[in-house]
Amino acid sequence: MDRAELSITLHRTGDEAVLRLVGEIDMLSAAQLSTVVNEVLAEPPPRIILDLGGVTFCDSQGLGTLVVLSRKASHAQSLLMLANVGDFLLRVLDITGLRSALMIRNDQPTG
Repeated sequence: MDRAELSITLHRTGDEAVLRLVGEIDMLSAAQLSTVVNEVLAEPPPRIILDLGGVTFCDSQGLGTLVVLSRKASHAQSLLMLANVGDFLLRVLDITGLRSALMIRNDQPTG
């Protein structure tokens, strides 16, 4: 079975860690995402941005992982935000009622 892997690129700035995700967030890759975010939370920045612009698919395991990571970040006094969320994922978040449980920032950064 041919499937898109998930690649995660981490870039830290002064007060935030940006994780650029490309590929699919599913039952096989959700653990990888959790591992990377947990490593970032070892020394939590004020904000963790998950840039989902390159995400092509997210299943229920992926959605659950996003909610769990958001709560973990909150407990660590950090704010987990989703950025560049695609229309398909916004619809899924609306349908499941999870949109209100996650911080979503869909403005395009300038510069």
